[in-house]
Amino acid sequence: MTLPYVEIDGRPADAENLLVPTLTGAYGHFTALQVRDGRVRGLAHHLTRLDRATRELFGPGLDGERVRSLIARALTACGASDAAVRVYVYGPDDAPTPMVVVREPVDMPSTTQSLLSVPYERPVAHIKHLGGFAQAYYGRLAERQGFTEALLTGPGGVVAEGAVTNIAFWDGTSVVWPDRPSLLGVTKAVLEERLPAYGLTSVHREVTLDGLDAYSAAFVTNSRGIAPVGRIDEREFSVDAELMKRVWRAFEEAPWDVIDPG
Repeated sequence: MTLPYVEIDGRPADAENLLVPTLTGAYGHFTALQVRDGRVRGLAHHLTRLDRATRELFGPGLDGERVRSLIARALTACGASDAAVRVYVYGPDDAPTPMVVVREPVDMPSTTQSLLSVPYERPVAHIKHLGGFAQAYYGRLAERQGFTEALLTGPGGVVAEGAVTNIAFWDGTSVVWPDRPSLLGVTKAVLEERLPAYGLTSVHREVTLDGLDAYSAAFVTNSRGIAPVGRIDEREFSVDAELMKRVWRAFEEAPWDVIDPG
């Protein structure tokens, strides 16, 4: 079956049920998963994210087993065991509607990433919400200037997150995550749980553009994986091979969760 494949509340998308996401516009949220052989890392984090955000935006929660069933159904329907999957949640308030979109699998590029700092922070940053016009605008601006992504910053150049990533810095002792409102990405959540077992301390601390010289390396994470950062604006970072080896290993050795346990 040709991808992308879309199901809304367990039914293949058609003109009737597409009215829900069309008419509710940008009010909603989602999570993004990389599925391999019908499994995903950090499934519990994805399900918790969906339930909490649904409760905050709409009132009722979203049962995790229902979500697993909907993802499994969509994967089976399009014959995909390896895929990039997104689960979107729209209104109405009394009956939040999930939509599953299945696309071809993707991985994070192995090349170093370059980030252009921009003066913007996502509103309601703890939710992976829809309607990210500014993220798209600044992301395109960064690409036009030869960067791979935008780095979102607050007043005084306080670093928050990448436009579509979390960012971490290395001070020679600890992995430092910016202490600023941002989305807790699932890859970041998995890493924070696992880094201590690989000899890496993980801390949260204010990071500013003016203070980047305190860090010798940096990397970004999102649902596609992990990549080292080679440049933020004109500040260059070397790739710490030993650091990246441990970070990648911590993530790659994380257990895979079966989406359809039945």
